[in-house]
Amino acid sequence: MSGQLAAYTTSTGEAFQFWVLGTVAVIGALCTVFMKKAVHSALCLAGTMIVLAVFYLANGAYFLGIVQIVVYTGAIMMLFLFVVMLVGVTAADSLRETIRGQRWLALLCGLGFGILLMGGIGHASIKEFNGLTQANANGNVEGLAALIFTKYVFAFEITGALLITAAVGAMVLTHRERTERARTQRELAEQRVREGKHLPPLPAPGVYARHNAVDIAGLLPDGTPSELTVNKTLRERGQIRDVSAEALNDLRALEQRAEERLERTAIDPVNVKRAEEASK
Repeated sequence: MSGQLAAYTTSTGEAFQFWVLGTVAVIGALCTVFMKKAVHSALCLAGTMIVLAVFYLANGAYFLGIVQIVVYTGAIMMLFLFVVMLVGVTAADSLRETIRGQRWLALLCGLGFGILLMGGIGHASIKEFNGLTQANANGNVEGLAALIFTKYVFAFEITGALLITAAVGAMVLTHRERTERARTQRELAEQRVREGKHLPPLPAPGVYARHNAVDIAGLLPDGTPSELTVNKTLRERGQIRDVSAEALNDLRALEQRAEERLERTAIDPVNVKRAEEASK
């Protein structure tokens, strides 16, 4: 009887772990949806997956917890970040619909998924359960494999098909098929001359700003930043750092030191004597 009662009770440590990690997981999920930058959303989703892995480990599903970290957090999320880096996602891209009515379709699919989720939770039976001892009787890996390849084999195959489709879609997005002959270097130079564009190569970022970071614009001789030295994508995202004011302040300080040095040299008697001897 005591063993049956223990299965329905929760210790203080388990409750504390659930409320703390559950709060972190919910915050990470909300940040995944509401973050403006895709990279930040991916990092928040990775944090939520790590919290889920901790839940798996705490419930005795050690294999699932390790797979959650290695496969989903370590592989799939990194693949997503690489795709974002290759394709490039800006604020203008998120406001442009490539498929007519896709926002309403996504809203309808989300509503349907929510209804199915609530229906499944409402019909779930939590009065009787086997417990971790019986579930892991032959080992956690063997018990998980028996469920995946017997009871949930169809859902497992559908999940694999979705992952393969996502990988193929990522490759299609990054592929650029050439439909015309590649122009030679001479043809590109002649076209640049005809169009009156910048003839030499574009200046490197941060050269005159005494920095070599790609997000710092190089300074012109008058101290103003040059737009040609920074990447257009970074400029549209608002990720360019302006150091022109600091550079101008440093330049004024150098000019002031030079003037002070000239003044000290001009009133030096030795220099005055040397100047008189040179004039004779």
